[in-house]
Formats: sequence, structure tokens, C-alpha cells
Amino acid sequence: MDKQAIVELEQVFFSYEGVPVLEDANLVVKQKDFLGVIGPNGGGKTTLLKLILGLIRPDSGTIRIFGRPPKEGRKLVGYMPQTFNFDFDFPISVMEVVLMGRLGRRGLVRKYSKSDVQICLKALERVGMEQLKDRQIGNLSGGQKQRVFIARALATEPELLLLDEPVSSIDQQWQRSFYELLNELNQEIAIILVTHDVSVISTYIDNIACVNGRVHYHGSTKDGVSRISEMYQCPVELIVHEVSHKAIPHRLLENREDD
Repeated sequence: MDKQAIVELEQVFFSYEGVPVLEDANLVVKQKDFLGVIGPNGGGKTTLLKLILGLIRPDSGTIRIFGRPPKEGRKLVGYMPQTFNFDFDFPISVMEVVLMGRLGRRGLVRKYSKSDVQICLKALERVGMEQLKDRQIGNLSGGQKQRVFIARALATEPELLLLDEPVSSIDQQWQRSFYELLNELNQEIAIILVTHDVSVISTYIDNIACVNGRVHYHGSTKDGVSRISEMYQCPVELIVHEVSHKAIPHRLLENREDD
């Protein structure tokens, strides 16, 4: 059976104060896809996520999320922004942070239910942080904090997870386990990951969207190497480190003639 499309952008244009950011953007994401969105700074990657969430409206074009307008469809979307306006010195526990993910379900007035607590405990368990649920968030490492914020996004019970540069503050030691966690989550939900790290998409992600003012390419990572080069206007070499211990690291190079 063909997978159902859960994100559909057709001929989407968006500008900010008269300056074009995205032009004629077309994109389809299906159930349980793992899509890496890559492109230069200012190319429109974060704008693309905000359009999907309905935080901003396109100048023209059509966006459907789970077959609905973005503001309705985003109930099924978990979102982890690139930066958090969060005071890590504030005395709040890991569990209390994750419970914030339930606010959209219960509203600001109602108390958290037993069901809310159980859903959040399950989310913490999925990211391996249940043992630290009572610890103050400010006392965690960068990698642990990112896992907590993933749990907060999972507490919304999403069918699609949007991640904007999720490892920007994580050291190398945590990054591999973080991406392996995403691969596990992808067995159940779709993921759209914005990243600058080309090596990450070659290792963990099969499909990419190259975004720089428009969607230059959307398809397999291997076939998209030349399109990445076009965006960055320089040759790109992907170093592939397969997750399987049996695989041998190798390079994906675009086909090009020597000058």
C-alpha cells in the first residue's frame, strides 16, 4: 500500500518585508518519511518549517498538513526549534518541562491529568531520560537537554516531528546516539530534520530536500549530491559511515570533469 502524503506544498511563495524568501516551493512528505532539509544560511529552511506549522502564511500557493490547513494539521506535529527562550537557571524539573508539551491538549487552565503524566513518562522513557525526571533541567548536559526537548515534542503525541538544527549545541559524543534515537522514532512517525551537516544526511537519512530560495531537489540523498553542489557553488563530498558495523565507510561524489 502506498504511504499517505502528510505534508503537501504546491507552488508556495513567501516574502518578508518585500524580500523573497521562498519561491515556487513544492514538497511532499509521506508517512514515516525521514527527510533531511539542507541549504545555506538564509536559504529558507526554517521558513519552510514555520509554513508547515502555520506560524506564518504564504503569499500564495497551497499548504496541506494531514489534509488540512496548517493551523488545524499542526495538532499532529511535534516541533523542536533551533533555539529556546528558556532560563535554565529557573528551578524546573525535567518532568515539568516535558509536561509543557501537553499544554496544547489541555489548555492553560486545566490541571494535568493522570493520562498526561503517563504520556510524558513514556516520552521520557523513549529518549532514555526517565531516570532523570526529577532533576532540574539546568543541571543536565547539552545532549541530555536535547533529549528532554525531544520528549516534550513527543508528549504532543505527534505523527510528524520537525527538528530545526537539533544538534547545534551537542558535542560529538552525544550526536551519534541522538541520531540513532531519531532512527528509532522514525519507525513510528515521520521526521523532517533541518541541518547544515552534510555528513549526517549521508549516514542516517535516505531522502533530502535542497532548499535555497526554492526547493532545488527533493529525492534520494545519493542522487542529490550534484544539487547540493549547485546550491553551495562548490564541489561536495559526502563521507558515508553506515550504521551497520559490517559496512565500510565510503564516499559519494558528484560526477564532474576535471577543469
